[in-house]
Amino acid sequence: METVLEARGLVKAYKRVRAVDGVDVTVHAGERVALLGPNGAGKTTTLLMILGAIEPDAGEVEVCGVSQRRSRSAAAERIGFAAGYLPLAGEMRVREYLTMFGRIYGIPDPQPAIDAGLARFRIEHLADAMGPQLSSGQRTLVGIVRACLHRPRLLVLDEPTASLDPDVAARVREGILDLCASEGTALLVTSHDMREVELLSERVLFLSQGRVVADGPPAAIAAQFERAD
Repeated sequence: METVLEARGLVKAYKRVRAVDGVDVTVHAGERVALLGPNGAGKTTTLLMILGAIEPDAGEVEVCGVSQRRSRSAAAERIGFAAGYLPLAGEMRVREYLTMFGRIYGIPDPQPAIDAGLARFRIEHLADAMGPQLSSGQRTLVGIVRACLHRPRLLVLDEPTASLDPDVAARVREGILDLCASEGTALLVTSHDMREVELLSERVLFLSQGRVVADGPPAAIAAQFERAD
């Protein structure tokens, strides 16, 4: 099975405090993995190192065999990232916004990918909507479509369903599950919601004080940490 993400021995310290202390993360093609843990566990810092947004003090990240340290741009080309808190351009229609990113990604004709993404998440009706007209859930859906335009091998999502209505959260999950199954896209997602993790992922890495303290199926992790409710 193809290894899409391999992060080994990640370490990051801030003012003598190790936010991340030797974290390993491996994700294979089509696999759905969640990073779970309390506030301050190191989830966000781990995510930022995997994305290449910050450089680890120690350790290595490879995306599809490409070393982030040696070729950050080439590694980044294989990653898509979305989060509900990322803004959309206020003076652009959804299709214009997605077209702009398609061209940034180097797609000669992004319209087929845009149409496929809008259909996957059932938001074709939003193609001509302006950014300020969208609800938070709709912005999240558009952001995920944007992150997937270039068919990334790894999709990284930070709290994708936080504060969303149940029907919108279900649509997010359905689209992501279809993407992973049909495209073989690997998923790495962070969440505080154990129930959401159980519905979306097949494997959980539980972080505490900057370290992975458990690695296994969602049900087993929930039982171990008594958060199955």
